[in-house]
Amino acid sequence: MNAIIASLTAIWTSSIGKKLIVAITGAFLVLFLAGHLVGNLLVFVGREAFNDYAYFLHHMVHGAGIWLFRLIMISALVLHVTATISLTLQNRAARKPYECQTVIQATLSSRNMIWSGLTLLAFFIYHMLHFTIRLGNQYDTLPRYKETVMLNGEPSIRHNAWLMVVDGFSNGWVTLFYVIAMTLLCSHLSHGVASIFQTIGLRFKKSEGLLRAVSLGYAWVIWLGFISIPLAILFGIVKA
Repeated sequence: MNAIIASLTAIWTSSIGKKLIVAITGAFLVLFLAGHLVGNLLVFVGREAFNDYAYFLHHMVHGAGIWLFRLIMISALVLHVTATISLTLQNRAARKPYECQTVIQATLSSRNMIWSGLTLLAFFIYHMLHFTIRLGNQYDTLPRYKETVMLNGEPSIRHNAWLMVVDGFSNGWVTLFYVIAMTLLCSHLSHGVASIFQTIGLRFKKSEGLLRAVSLGYAWVIWLGFISIPLAILFGIVKA
């Protein structure tokens, strides 16, 4: 046990170790976003498809699966943000005054990684409270958020997640906050995806342009996909 703790401490205290943590957790979060987007886009398919998806997620491994995944997600996000902040502070402390001019060559998104990361952490907490834990609303108590369906040949009542999402994004302020958060997220991704390849040693001179294009393209796909949902709801394209 002491050897494991010592190894983890050594990884955390070294800049290379922190960069690996940022890269590994970042890769996990990037893959999660793609999967999450595919699931969320079922909003456009309709109430039944989206609610079937939500029901499946909330009943994986008898309901324990979704909470295990949430724990992994939160841990990865906290590790990612904490390691990024630590690296940023470490780099600033080691940089000589005249070397500060090198920041001019950095992109706006790369210079603001720490702030966009902190904002996204705050958004993730809000998003969990709003749509997952459903704190501060009546989604679990109002009859309108319950629907009766046939499960295993018998009528059963389940949560109407589709209607919850439609009602949630019918609020202009919620939608505005969501779009701003997604814009910050994709600004983060436009630099972060390429950085993952660089950290694990898969970024070379010949592939630099391609990786930059992939990073930017992925960020655009994620941005357009996620903001299309609240905007479609707010403007009545998707409605209850």
